[in-house]
Amino acid sequence: MAVAQSKIDLFAPFERDTILEVRASKMKKMRGLEVMSGIDKTIIGGPVYVGRTGLEGDESDPTFHGGVDKAVHGYCSSHYPTWATEHPSAAAAFVPGGFGENLVTAHMNERNVCIGDTMIIGSPSALTSNPESCLLLQVSLPRQPCFKLNHRFQLKKFAPLTWKHSRTGWYYRVLRPGFVQAGDEIHLVSRPHPQWTIERIQEYLHRNQDDEAMNAELATIEELGAESRDAFKARVARSAAKKKRAEKLARWREFRVVERRQETSRIVSFILEAIDPIVPPPGDEKSILLKPGTHARVKLGNGLVRAYSIVGPSDSSSINRFQLGIALEPQSRGGSAFFHSHVFEGHVLSVSTTFTNALLPNTAGGISHHIYVAGGVGITAFLTSLEQFQSIHVSCELHYAVRSSEDIPFRDRLSKLNPGTVQIYDKTKGERLNIEEIIKEIPWNTMIYVCGPKSLMLDAAEQGKKYTVPEGEVHFEAFEADVSGDPFEVVVANRNDKTVQVGGEETLLEVLQREFGDEEVEGSCCVGNCGTCKVNLKGGRVEHRGTALTAEEKGEAMLACVSRGVGRIVIEI
Repeated sequence: MAVAQSKIDLFAPFERDTILEVRASKMKKMRGLEVMSGIDKTIIGGPVYVGRTGLEGDESDPTFHGGVDKAVHGYCSSHYPTWATEHPSAAAAFVPGGFGENLVTAHMNERNVCIGDTMIIGSPSALTSNPESCLLLQVSLPRQPCFKLNHRFQLKKFAPLTWKHSRTGWYYRVLRPGFVQAGDEIHLVSRPHPQWTIERIQEYLHRNQDDEAMNAELATIEELGAESRDAFKARVARSAAKKKRAEKLARWREFRVVERRQETSRIVSFILEAIDPIVPPPGDEKSILLKPGTHARVKLGNGLVRAYSIVGPSDSSSINRFQLGIALEPQSRGGSAFFHSHVFEGHVLSVSTTFTNALLPNTAGGISHHIYVAGGVGITAFLTSLEQFQSIHVSCELHYAVRSSEDIPFRDRLSKLNPGTVQIYDKTKGERLNIEEIIKEIPWNTMIYVCGPKSLMLDAAEQGKKYTVPEGEVHFEAFEADVSGDPFEVVVANRNDKTVQVGGEETLLEVLQREFGDEEVEGSCCVGNCGTCKVNLKGGRVEHRGTALTAEEKGEAMLACVSRGVGRIVIEI
C-alpha cells in the first residue's frame, strides 16, 4: 500500500507515522544465483513479536545483516513511485517490500529520521493506556545496500544510487521487545542528535569521506551502530597514522624472505616479512591489511623493479607480511629469473611503500556474479578475491587452465574453494578452456576477470567484443606488456614545457622518472593494469596499450608505463 510521493513532504518534520505493512521472510535462493537471501519479504497479517534480534520468523544472511544493530529495517514507501519513474523497466518491482524492509511507512524518511531517535510503536489505545508494554526501537544505522538490490530489480549499478539519492532506508535496534502489526502508530520519543539525519550521515559515510572533523565527530556518537561508527573510527585512526608515516617513511622498506616454497616445477612462492614492521593505531588493526588484488613493487638486486600480485595469506596479507607466487618465464627480462636463481630464505629485498590495486573499482558490491578466468600463474591475481568472496557468500566461479595437474600452484587453497564453482582444464588430458563458451553464456550483471598468457587475454578481448560485453564489465590483468615502438617526443606542459625524447626501447614512465624523479611520476604494475602511472594528455596522438583506462579516459589520458606517443605529444604530470 504505497502512498503517492506528491502527497508527502519528505522534508517535513517527523513526530508520528503509521505502520502500513509488516514484512518478514525465510532465506531463499535469489533468482539465477546460488546465493541465499532474506530480501523477499511477505506481508504478515496480525501482530508479530519483535525480539532483540528482529521479528519472529524473519531470516537474513548473518554475514552483513541481522544482529542487534540491524534487528529491524525500515523504509519509506513514498520513495517507490520516484524509483519507478526513474527506472521504468523495473517499475513493477518498485512496490512496498521491494527493498526487503520489515516496517513500511510513508512519511518517515532519511531527511527527517536521525541516528539515535527512539520510537515507540503500538495501537493508539496501548500507547495511551499502557505505553510500558509497547515496542521501543532506536534508529541505529543507515542501510548500505549491496548487489542484491541490483539483482532484485535487474538494474546494474543501482545500489549506489540509493545512497546518492538518500533513499536507502535505515535500521533499528530493539530497546524493549514487543509486538507490532499493520495499523500501529509509531511515535518519536526522544532525539539526542537532531543534527545527524540519516541523509547527513550518508553524506560523510559515502560522498565526502575525507572530512576529518566530521569523521571525528561521528566516531563519538554512541548510538551509531558499530558498522558505521567503526568505519569513522578507522578513518580517524588512518588519517593520524598516515600523517605520522608520511613524516618518517622512506619510499622503500626492507623485507626479509622468511619462506620459499616450490609450488610446481616452474612456480615458486615467497613469503616476505618487514624487517621494521609498521604498528597500526590501537583499535584499527585492520588498517594495515591489504585487500585482494593488491600489487607489490619489488626492487631486485639486478637494478630492476617489478610488480607482482600478492597472493596471500588470504585473510592476513598486510603491509608487513605477504606472499608472492612467481613463475619462471622462458623469456624473462630479469624479474622471474632473478627470483628463481637468487632469492632464498633470509634474502632481503626492498619493497615500495605504495601498494596498488587494480581490482578495487571493479569489485564493488553492485555485481551479482563474478567469473574469474586464469591461466597458469595467473591464479595469483585472483585467488585471494575468490577466497574472500566465497567467505562472505558472494556468487563467483573460477575457470582455470593449466599445463598439467602437476602445474597447479597453491593446490591446498584451491581445494578449499566450493567444488561446484571451480573448473580446472588440464591440457595433458585434452581439456581446453573455451573462453567463447564462457562469455556467451554469462549471467546478467556479471563481472569477468582475466589473467593469463597473452593468447588467453587476446581471445577474451575478442570474444568480449563479439558478444558486446560492456567495457566496464571485463577486467584484464596482464603479466607482461609490449612496451617498445617508434621513438617519440613529449612536451611536459606543467613543467615549463620541458621536452623529452622517448627511445624505441624505453617507456615514457622510465623517461619521466629519470627526468623528474619517481616521486613526481609514480608507477606500479608496469604492464598497464593498475593506472598508477596515468598522465594527462593535452595534445597529440597516442597508441594506447594496457587495460586500466576506459575508452572515454583514453581521450584525455595515457598510461606512461606502456602507451606510446605518435610523433610529438603534450602531457601534464
